[in-house]
Amino acid sequence: MTERRQVVRPLIATTVIAAVAVGAAYTFGPGAQAEKVGAEKAGAAKAGQTAAAKATRQQVETQTLTPAGSCATSVKYPKRQLRGVWIATVHNLDWPSKPGLSPDRQKAEYLKILDNAVKRRLNAVFFQVRPASDAVYRSSLEPWSQWLTGTAGRDPGWDPLPFLVDEAHKRGLQFHAWFNPYRAADSASSKLPAGHPARLHPDWTVKHEGKLYYNPGLPQVRDWVTKVVTDVVTRYDVDGVHFDDYFYPYPGQGTRFADQAAYKKYGKGLTPADWRRRNVNQLVAQVSQAVHAARPYAVFGISPFGIWRNKAEDPAGSATKGMSAYDSIYADARAWIKAGSVDYVMPQLYWPRGFAAADYTVLAKWWSDAVKGTDVDLYIGQALYRVGTADTPAWTRAGELPAHLTLNRKYPEIAGDVYFSAAQLVKNPLGVLDRIVKSHYARPALPPVLRQGSTPAAPRGVKAAGGTLTWQAQPGAQSYGVYRVTGKDASCATADARNLVAVVPASQAPLYAAGAPGTYYVTSVDRLGNESPATRAA
Repeated sequence: MTERRQVVRPLIATTVIAAVAVGAAYTFGPGAQAEKVGAEKAGAAKAGQTAAAKATRQQVETQTLTPAGSCATSVKYPKRQLRGVWIATVHNLDWPSKPGLSPDRQKAEYLKILDNAVKRRLNAVFFQVRPASDAVYRSSLEPWSQWLTGTAGRDPGWDPLPFLVDEAHKRGLQFHAWFNPYRAADSASSKLPAGHPARLHPDWTVKHEGKLYYNPGLPQVRDWVTKVVTDVVTRYDVDGVHFDDYFYPYPGQGTRFADQAAYKKYGKGLTPADWRRRNVNQLVAQVSQAVHAARPYAVFGISPFGIWRNKAEDPAGSATKGMSAYDSIYADARAWIKAGSVDYVMPQLYWPRGFAAADYTVLAKWWSDAVKGTDVDLYIGQALYRVGTADTPAWTRAGELPAHLTLNRKYPEIAGDVYFSAAQLVKNPLGVLDRIVKSHYARPALPPVLRQGSTPAAPRGVKAAGGTLTWQAQPGAQSYGVYRVTGKDASCATADARNLVAVVPASQAPLYAAGAPGTYYVTSVDRLGNESPATRAA
């Protein structure tokens, strides 16, 4: 993730929004709560039909649709697509808007972000829980983040993370906990609070160009980062763990990173560069194993800098001329993909089409090829924060970012996009989000499957009456897909998102305001993203 990297790459609400009848209220997208509430009643069950007959009919209806693999689908209406947004806490970039706000103000600001995400038909948030060896949650391992109260280590009076996770889930949004692995303090001159791990273990740290880093070459550091991540995954109901692109420091003033002693002890005949890459690879593998052991359905992924290597440096590299993550920050994303130590990569392609040093068109294809034939998913990090800036002509055009999504359709490996960052959801620079929703997110989408599992049971008791679709809560369901078919042939109704009108978060009394005419079908979606057969509404 970038926090303010303009050269290398290129809210306050006053009340807490009530979450009444959340399962019904937060179906994805503008107008999704009711296609047109108050329209003519949808088909009700025939008078005199017995309960046994209804059950028999429902059982039959769950088996009549053609398997998606046998249906023609459209790339314009992907049924599975990750649509996410990064929520940065460092420097109060996105949340909270400033330190020292009351818990109620912090909650209100967060809900505003989530509601804007739902409005734009997003389905995931990547929330920065550990900006710099600190915690935006109650931790026995690291101090409270200064970005909550203004003072590192000061208790804000509540644990935000349960609220942050729960409210995302109520709205059908996945919650991915975003960690910065190696940043120990935002400033090397910062006074660290008592008990800070860098204060207890100064030998773990390296001062470099005004900042304080943990030394990636030390096994103790890898163990500590893994311990911190495991603690969060164990105690909080997160859907995944996310690392940004900050590994070894980015090139700055050319100062040598002072890890010579660790290299002498642990280098074992490798060149310094190969040793550093091995250190990062070991951390990635170690954290991946820990995440999956602690929470089997959770995913682990990384958003690397957008250029692995340039073709001039390596024939396998991209036709670009920018900074090489492999050589400059020792991040070897191809190695992670090959080893399967990540579930996804989310390269930050923060450049427009035609940009000479790093062309989006070139890089989208390169990353697609990099994951092709593997089990590693590919999402693209999109520079929403660059839209409307004047230093690059392409970003002054409202059509540039939507064009990235159009180009992505050429590559089936690209399974979604994540936008930096949440503050721009409210600003909507150049009206670009309106364009994206209209041309790319016209329908909601289920997120990609986290893990393949058994098919969940189909919904029961699906009824359409009085403009409202209701059904019985299904044990194990995380959400429900609602499809509407207007023609006679419904055999491929659930093959893509053309008929998908809502993704309804699970609740004790699920419902959808189904005012528009048509035949409705409902599916159950479990925590892993597996979808049941469809049940037709009676």
